[in-house]
Amino acid sequence: MTTPSGQIGLSDVNTELGNSSTAQINMNNADVRSLAGVSSGAISMSNLQSKSFAPTISSITGSIITGIATSLTIAGTRFNAPNNVTVNFTQSSDSINEDVVVTPASDTSLTVSVPANVYNNVTAGNDVTITVTNSDTRTSAGSNLTAVASPSGGTISTSGDFRIHTFTSSGTFTNTIANLEVEYLVIAGGGGGSQSRDATGGGGGGAGGYRTSVVGQTSGGGSSAEAKLTLSTGDKTVTIGGGGGDRTDGNDSVFDSITSIGGGKGAGYSRVNGGNGGSGGGQAFSQSAGSGTSGQGTNGGSGGGVAGSGGGGASATGTSGGGSTGGNGGAGQSSNINGSTTTRAGGGGGGSSTGYGSIGRGQGGSGGGGAGGAEGQPGGDSPQNGTGNTGGGGGGPIGNGGQNSGGQTGGTGGSGLVIVRYDVTSL
Repeated sequence: MTTPSGQIGLSDVNTELGNSSTAQINMNNADVRSLAGVSSGAISMSNLQSKSFAPTISSITGSIITGIATSLTIAGTRFNAPNNVTVNFTQSSDSINEDVVVTPASDTSLTVSVPANVYNNVTAGNDVTITVTNSDTRTSAGSNLTAVASPSGGTISTSGDFRIHTFTSSGTFTNTIANLEVEYLVIAGGGGGSQSRDATGGGGGGAGGYRTSVVGQTSGGGSSAEAKLTLSTGDKTVTIGGGGGDRTDGNDSVFDSITSIGGGKGAGYSRVNGGNGGSGGGQAFSQSAGSGTSGQGTNGGSGGGVAGSGGGGASATGTSGGGSTGGNGGAGQSSNINGSTTTRAGGGGGGSSTGYGSIGRGQGGSGGGGAGGAEGQPGGDSPQNGTGNTGGGGGGPIGNGGQNSGGQTGGTGGSGLVIVRYDVTSL
């Protein structure tokens, strides 16, 4: 209800203020000044024409996002704190008409949680009309807020306050929220183990580069977590790097502007040196180890003899081969970005040599590194592949091939992984 736009009397003012129509009026009263919109000085009757003492909404901060619980801050007037108000959400085509009772923080500000029946049923792009009814049972004019689609891409899960997108294959993260702040884990594909000549064992592949921005956690090589990433709206590229095969480096993984480098291949005598990468490949007889990348991983194992050394892992360098036993792959790094603590990006174990004493396989580093090859060992002679979607390095093979014969080939590195999460309470 509003006061008349033409001839107006004090009884009309009283009625609008919720008083008796015959009540005495003090023109300096705060309610009268609020109705007139005159904070000081004289008030004329024309100042009181076409005015309403209902609450008003001047702005709404926050978003209604499909499928995500959010909160809105509403600024306005006449919320009558500390008395409760009723906030109504209406969207006719989606059959939404929901009331929420809240206590305003002040006469001009309140915070309200968007009801589940609203965010779970509203169609992205539709306007939701919001009104406030105060303790005087007066209702504001409606203010529209357009519902926004939630971000999409990958396999979506939740843990605590976080919404999580997990990519095990290449795809697209579609962001619908301006300036969305995300944490990420980006792991590249692990390097492959390498075939080695004669009786010498091949080096294990290095783990794929390991980069994270999860607060309080650790990137590869013991580096601190990187800064969170703030995203504009639109499609963001996600590339999952494949693991490298025999004598082949792993492939890079990419999330938007973040690139993790593929793990380096293991070394093979008279074949190849260990590859540089996120983590470096392990050495072989007469062939050098590969180096890791700062902030992503560690170096491959070096200093061994005729057995292959382990590939570097995200958190630890591979160990040297000793005697006929291959060196172990370096340990990976743990993260609970998806709500479950998991270790990934272990280095591949080195392959054993033959004819040089007791034979044993180099064990894969914790976090998906493949074990090296060894004759007569449990699990078979062949080197093992790195575990998929961990970025683990492939195991180095047994050195049982002559110079011009093939011998065993190295294990394949594990494919990479991208996980992205954001705190829904900040939206």
